[in-house]
Amino acid sequence: MFKKKSLNQFFAITFLILIIVSSIYAKDAILKQSALGSIDAVLQQSASAPIKERPKYIFYFIGDGLGAAQRQSADYFLQQYEGKKLLMNTFPVSGINTTHSGNTLVTDSAAAGTALATGHKTNNGIISQLPDGTNLKTLVEVAEEKGMGTGIVTTTRLTHATPAVFASHNPSRSNESEIANDYVSSNVDFFAGGGIRHFIPKDYATEEDASGKSISSNRKDDRNLFKEFESKGYKTFLGKKGAKDFSSYSPKGKEQVFAAFTNDHLPYEIDRLNSSFKDSVPTLGNITQKGIDVLSKYENGFFMVIEGGRIDHACHANDAVGSIHDTIALDEAISKAYEFMKKHPKETLIVVSGDHETGGMGLGFDTNYFMQLDKLRDVKFSVGDTLMNTYDGDRAKYFNYIAKNYALSDITPEEKSKIENAMNIVDKNPKAVWGGSYSPVAISTTHVISNRAQIGWTTYAHSGTQIPLSVIGVGSSHFGGFKDNTEIAKIMFSLLGK
Repeated sequence: MFKKKSLNQFFAITFLILIIVSSIYAKDAILKQSALGSIDAVLQQSASAPIKERPKYIFYFIGDGLGAAQRQSADYFLQQYEGKKLLMNTFPVSGINTTHSGNTLVTDSAAAGTALATGHKTNNGIISQLPDGTNLKTLVEVAEEKGMGTGIVTTTRLTHATPAVFASHNPSRSNESEIANDYVSSNVDFFAGGGIRHFIPKDYATEEDASGKSISSNRKDDRNLFKEFESKGYKTFLGKKGAKDFSSYSPKGKEQVFAAFTNDHLPYEIDRLNSSFKDSVPTLGNITQKGIDVLSKYENGFFMVIEGGRIDHACHANDAVGSIHDTIALDEAISKAYEFMKKHPKETLIVVSGDHETGGMGLGFDTNYFMQLDKLRDVKFSVGDTLMNTYDGDRAKYFNYIAKNYALSDITPEEKSKIENAMNIVDKNPKAVWGGSYSPVAISTTHVISNRAQIGWTTYAHSGTQIPLSVIGVGSSHFGGFKDNTEIAKIMFSLLGK
């Protein structure tokens, strides 16, 4: 038994120890709280402080549908067959961005583009307006106010949603002829892409576009916007002849250009590489370089938007090969900007983003832990533009075609059965479609190819997946981290001094 005095001493010592330990923990907690408070204050100050950097030359690359899987699969493919990485994946500043629109967690290109162009959320389908119809100021418009040269380049129709949000305001992305009208009065200095059909009068005489297809109008009026551009002093390039003239064109001074090479979108890069129009359709890299040649004549610098638009289209059709080659084509365009930046390192900013992910592309399929991108190397053509309407009821001809052009000469009985099941559907109903507009036979074929490579898909539409961002140059440090897509535009507005 303890004596009473000893017991009192024990309790006193124990109490003293508790006080000392508590004071240590309290001091530590105060220090931690102080540190967190300081960090929070710094972050808030950083968020509200004006950005002092002022890049003279800004490149804004947008891969439509370019999610992490699209970038990664293209990067692996490029490393495997060319021994190098995607240039965009080497940039020093990286970020992750959310993409939801004003009315849904899965955005479309109009709402996502509006966020990237204006810093505001809007509803799906709307072009640089709020849902109440209020027009939103775009980065291109602010750059014009600053006296900078401006350019819009795309592999889609120029009137498609992503390019449209930078130089038009419309309640519906479907109003492409109205969007084309806006371009005439936009004063953008360099336009180049596809979509002749929305710029020519309804009775325009037929001729060939750069991919060898006929040209026809989608307008319901007699306006010839090529002529209207010319009357405003633009040099214009239309169709096959225009593409040829464009390749040899060299600006003599401060000039404006409007160029539309194809009636619809530019071809997928995989189709261009393996088709007769390989040399007649300019690549995205070539167009970007021409834009640099033109806009670098502007003494106050330039702001140029470059969209790799057909990555999205490939992924809608669950076409892994199409996605990979159009992503690589976008990267080659980025290399043109990077070469320019090396000559102007203290004046140039390059931002590479996507607007959303398309297809729910997954790298890894079933229970297999291996990817086999070599299964994609010998595929020669796209799914969306080339394979989609190939099956005409002749099964032997179709299987011979995909053996020769889609690396399926060694098709297995199980793979063949999947395609034949789709053929049964189409034979019974020639108008049958999957995913809203796709031939079941073409889709079953592309799934066989993807499965061989261990690539999976969850949708024919967009997904709500966050997307990567890569940045280099003047002001790049402000873009890193986890952000919403609207914040990209807001940072750019600040860099423009707005």
